[in-house]
Amino acid sequence: MERLQRLRQAVRRFWKKTHMNQIIILAGAVFLLAFLGFFWYFAATANVESLKKGLAQSTVIYDKDGDMASKISANRTEGVSIDKMPDHLKNAIVAIEDHRFYQHNGFDVRGMSSAFFKNIVAGRITAGGSTITQQLTKNALLSPERTYKRKVEELFLAVEIEKKYTKDEILEMYLNQVFFGHSAWGVQNASRTYFGKDVEEIDLSEAATLAGIVNAPSALDPYNHMDRAIKRRNTVLGAMKKYGMISDKEYENAKKEQLVLEDRGRDPIKGKYPYYVDAVLDEAIKTFGLTQDEIMTRGYRIYTEMDQNIQSSLEKIYDNDRNFPQGMGGELVQSGSILIDPKTGGIRGLVGGRGEKVFRGFNRATHLKRSPGSTIKPLVVYTPALEEGYKPDSLLKDEKMTFGKNYSPDNYNGQYQGEVTMYKAIEDSINIPAVWLLNEIGIDKGIDAVERFGIPLQKNDRNLSIALGGLSTGVSPQQMAEAYSAFANDGKRLDSHIITKIVGPTGKTIVERKQKETKVTSKKVAKDMTSMLLNVVESGTGKGVNVSGYQIAGKTGSTQLNNQNRNGTADQWFVGYTPNLVGAVWMGYDRTDENHYLSGLSSQGVVPVFQTIMQGTLKYTEPTKFDVDSINTQIQKQYEKDHPFKTKAKEFNKKLKDSTEKLRDKAEKGHKKMKEKFKEGKENWKDLEDRVKEKIRDIQGD
Repeated sequence: MERLQRLRQAVRRFWKKTHMNQIIILAGAVFLLAFLGFFWYFAATANVESLKKGLAQSTVIYDKDGDMASKISANRTEGVSIDKMPDHLKNAIVAIEDHRFYQHNGFDVRGMSSAFFKNIVAGRITAGGSTITQQLTKNALLSPERTYKRKVEELFLAVEIEKKYTKDEILEMYLNQVFFGHSAWGVQNASRTYFGKDVEEIDLSEAATLAGIVNAPSALDPYNHMDRAIKRRNTVLGAMKKYGMISDKEYENAKKEQLVLEDRGRDPIKGKYPYYVDAVLDEAIKTFGLTQDEIMTRGYRIYTEMDQNIQSSLEKIYDNDRNFPQGMGGELVQSGSILIDPKTGGIRGLVGGRGEKVFRGFNRATHLKRSPGSTIKPLVVYTPALEEGYKPDSLLKDEKMTFGKNYSPDNYNGQYQGEVTMYKAIEDSINIPAVWLLNEIGIDKGIDAVERFGIPLQKNDRNLSIALGGLSTGVSPQQMAEAYSAFANDGKRLDSHIITKIVGPTGKTIVERKQKETKVTSKKVAKDMTSMLLNVVESGTGKGVNVSGYQIAGKTGSTQLNNQNRNGTADQWFVGYTPNLVGAVWMGYDRTDENHYLSGLSSQGVVPVFQTIMQGTLKYTEPTKFDVDSINTQIQKQYEKDHPFKTKAKEFNKKLKDSTEKLRDKAEKGHKKMKEKFKEGKENWKDLEDRVKEKIRDIQGD
């Protein structure tokens, strides 16, 4: 105890002797000055004078060659002057967002203090306390993250903006770029999107509704949440009354008004390739953490893997209804397709649907979750079987049987051959051999393989029905194309992607993709699979896909209808590839029922669609050959090797037949020529005879 007391006294003497209090205070002051100095410098050097120009920039999408492909804009260039905005709109925004807007110089100490204490109570940042100027700063110059560092940056920049612009200019810029939900940026677009009229025509109730939406655009969207939107509108009207902007009578009348919605807004995608651009936004948001608001308003340059020739061809095919089966019940047969470079994983083109396109709507090339049917067989059954020592000509059982207690799958045509080779089972897409083989090698082997191919699985997918595509959540064309890319790339799978890098408006690279490669299987197994999948296209269920100069391997797939009284399919798939391009196509209805389904098999439905796509897009890739032959060609070569005399005799007979046909053609041509000459001579004799007779008549007449 005495030692501890002596230690404390020694520390106190040292503290006083070295003036530690003064040192700490001085260090704190220096740190604070440096801290504030940094942010002051940051604000002073920020080019706030170019704010108006910056708000008019579009985000530009570039293709794989660095050429401009499309633009994304929040339509801020269609903003309106503050003079054309009705006073009740300006008052509504000020009342609910920043009622001291005309009193402060960029930041409001009262508002920030209130927000600070709210955050302390909540234990996290829930309230921003931002003024309209600070919100403009955040939207135009800063990231949307909620941190105290960003709040300080926001504060200093807001002060600089207030020095450069008048209050009306600040309010005009804010109202012309703020996001109102439903793909509408700026009050002009919001007015047309929600009420079908220009901003100068909206009344008090409509203005209060728009002002209320800004706080939470998705949650307060009147198209989806009318009750919430009205409640929020009334809150705005209450604030306007509180601050003397409207009278009691105006308040009551506006509260009673019914909102009449009418959408005359515009799609914010200004350029071409809307489905591809939608997918660009999805990837930028999900993979790189950007927000839609940032992308639409910051003027980024986004570099992608798009091939504009392939994308344009794909869109033309989908715009032509004759390329697809006729729909039932007045609905379109829907489809989604995607094309990937197997060597890089780059998505060269995609289309997410047919008919009317909705901005950032459902994209069937990337968002779809449907059973892949038999297209999963090479992934979950035949690849792991080859890895376990099976060969393309291994015999597999094909007879009616029950697996476990109650799983009794059927072949589609109800026919069973007893035994078939592996390549024949793949070629004709026979079900029983696939299920039997998965049972033989073990479900764990299949699960491991399909996960290596990048297909996500659920716990309840661990059963033999996975051999026929029985998945809990299904797959998208993007996932299937990426999986099959391993066969085209010697067993290696690269993550499918669109974006290579994103560059900010200042020229700084914000994000850049790092390539990720996964070894799925060996080069030999990939070649064996390709040799069997070439057979599918040459003589199996994919027969009909044939582009001159290109070798195409692939697999069809379909899912059965729940209604056994109907003859058709719910989903149809084709996943195919060349050495340089992998394509996956899904076709079906968004909602399959007894009145909406695909009649016939994949060979009559999706196969012709895939053929049209390959015909239109492969010409923009190199016609490289696989370094493996199809099973059909291998069998033919082996036959010629084993039976050289028969082969030579066959070749001699063919030559003899060709020679005979040539002689026959020559004889027929000679005979035809002689016949024509005889006919011509006969006509000449008849003409001479007629002239002699005419001469005799003349003599007799004389």
